[in-house]
Amino acid sequence: MSQNEIAISVQGLKKSYKNVPVLTGVDFEVKTGSIFALLGPNGTGKTTIVKILTTLLKQDSGNATVNGFNVSSKPDSVRQSISLTGQFVAVDEILTGRENLVMIAKLRHLKNTSQVAGELLKRFGLTDAANRRVSAYSGGMRRRLDIAMSLIGDPPIIFLDEPTTGLDPEVRIEFWQILKELANGGTTVFLTTQYLDEAEQLADRIAILHEGRIIANGTLAELKKLFPPAKVEYIEKQPTLEEIFLAIVGKKEEN
Repeated sequence: MSQNEIAISVQGLKKSYKNVPVLTGVDFEVKTGSIFALLGPNGTGKTTIVKILTTLLKQDSGNATVNGFNVSSKPDSVRQSISLTGQFVAVDEILTGRENLVMIAKLRHLKNTSQVAGELLKRFGLTDAANRRVSAYSGGMRRRLDIAMSLIGDPPIIFLDEPTTGLDPEVRIEFWQILKELANGGTTVFLTTQYLDEAEQLADRIAILHEGRIIANGTLAELKKLFPPAKVEYIEKQPTLEEIFLAIVGKKEEN
């Protein structure tokens, strides 16, 4: 695979907190224009990886490049290439929804800030609430606004750390469709999620992080091959991603 086809490359990433290892040698690549899902139990280091790749945290050792830029030596170039939506909503509650979007559009040095804000408000079903202060928004509305802000400026790589937590099922499905459209348009999406059905629906490749390492990495079809053969009863039942995930993590814990 040529360098232009690789949006994110990670080799030997290690990170410890107070001498407690969190990442013990993480390796993976993310293809440009794909949706990559990182799965793992709480506390396994998913957010640590996101923070390193978005230049919010320095690794102890190993290398990582994002959009062709090394996260350690070219952090400014990395930041100009990405957007990040974290686990906790990051919106200004004093401003209105429209003002939040216009502010980010100005920070991205866009000219048509009002038009950009209007289109995103419509896309995320927030037009009626556009001129209300965000402090009056529900949790789901704030999350929708937060995600909308991350799309401003069409960044080539989007990092989403458990982005649909707190969204109702209908909005989640609408958001999935937006991510698929972005990937179809060439945007690379790096997603961590607690919802295995989300990874199953969206991801071109799925990696499972366990005890500081990637223990499985492949397409859903490839991961299914790691699962014991289906029992043939009346119909051969294909395993769900949840069954595959639990089987893989369980095997590692036994070892």
